[in-house]
Amino acid sequence: MRKTFCALAGTVGLVAATALPAAAVDTTVTFAITTAGLTISAPGAVNLGEVASGATNVSGQIGPVTVTDLRGTLGGSWTATVTSTDFTTGAATGPETIPAINVSYVPGDATSTTGTGTFTPGPGGILNVPRVAFTGTALTGNNTATWNPTLTITIPAAAVAGTYTGTITHSVA
Repeated sequence: MRKTFCALAGTVGLVAATALPAAAVDTTVTFAITTAGLTISAPGAVNLGEVASGATNVSGQIGPVTVTDLRGTLGGSWTATVTSTDFTTGAATGPETIPAINVSYVPGDATSTTGTGTFTPGPGGILNVPRVAFTGTALTGNNTATWNPTLTITIPAAAVAGTYTGTITHSVA
């Protein structure tokens, strides 16, 4: 009988050692996911080639335009817009200027996207005022959208020969 009592006492001691402590303390742990922002990129320079004097327009794709959204949003959105300066050559006199109202833009469909959301090409249009190029809506987390727009420049009949330069500006907000 004595051996049974010792074994039982040892088991009770083991249970007592694993019981909850008399006092406990919680530690609240936090961390932050920071935003890296919203950016847009496009080629730094594009050459649409050459057309003969008397041609009515010049057209071509200007290369990939990409919106990168690293804001980590929930239900977020962004809108990319595009506008143009006049295209000029020489001293930029009247016959050496193709006004921005002669520059049109078609965004086309996305060539690639990442993340969760809806990515929609804008209607584009004549670039004498800012036009919607692309939108991202119902966005969750990080995302990207890339498209390859087509630019068409209508050449006035009075335009002189020369190498014309203008600036296409993409922005995102």
